[in-house]
Amino acid sequence: MSVKGTLIPIGGNEDKGLVPPKGYSLDFVGGSILSHVVREAGGPNANILVVPTASSIPLEVVEGYLQGFAKLGCTNIHVADIRKRAQSESKEMLQLFAEADAVMFSGGDQSKIVTKIGGTAIHKLLAERYTNENFVIAGTSAGAMAMSKEMVAGGSSTESLYKGAVKMRKGMDFISDLVIDTHFIRRGRFGRMAEAMAIHTNLLGVGLAEDTGLIIKNGNEFSVIGSGMVILFDPSQLTHNSHSVLPEGTPISMSNLRVHILANSDHFKIDNRKIEISPLEAGFI
Repeated sequence: MSVKGTLIPIGGNEDKGLVPPKGYSLDFVGGSILSHVVREAGGPNANILVVPTASSIPLEVVEGYLQGFAKLGCTNIHVADIRKRAQSESKEMLQLFAEADAVMFSGGDQSKIVTKIGGTAIHKLLAERYTNENFVIAGTSAGAMAMSKEMVAGGSSTESLYKGAVKMRKGMDFISDLVIDTHFIRRGRFGRMAEAMAIHTNLLGVGLAEDTGLIIKNGNEFSVIGSGMVILFDPSQLTHNSHSVLPEGTPISMSNLRVHILANSDHFKIDNRKIEISPLEAGFI
């Protein structure tokens, strides 16, 4: 189903222009993750709503985003700190989401987003606006992971590729074709995404490095933004998958799991699995 809105899942630890970058980083104003959120939302005058529900330190998280968006010239920034599920049914909170041009879900615990917002009036409003309007839903770390229908809820990286190492649950279902994981390179999450693909062989796995994200249009095609890599898992051609027959805690075997590595400006279409690698001379977005 085609949608009018835009999803921007981010791998976590995105550059907000507040501290000197370590290692490779894009120019903050011209190419940062947050600058893309602002651009897709309509520019510096856009109404951007920060949602720190996933975080255990919402005040610190909100302050970082207020400063980061301010550096990009934004002045119309609001906060919806939902701590209880009942807040997601309130008229005052609904009004904040109805007036926003974009929402930005913070990192933390993705299950908190689903528990406190999933299935509520706010969730329904977000889904309707994303489907029918030029509306932006962005999220970093937990906020990105919660976007999918089948959501990684947790799991050990050190015990990955043993059955049961990944914990799955239903997410917010803004996009149903992807399973999204974050902090993917730094935290060594290859194995738990591989198990997620063994469980959901009809889906695609997206592993986002830090300070790296996707701009997903039409619910079907995306481009890579940021300074890192996207590891894409395609299980559609698996010829062997032992997951369903193994007891918990035993090693998993899989054959012909396709893996792609994408970087800034590369494009991908979900329905036909078509990759477009950006030429080096095209520059960064």
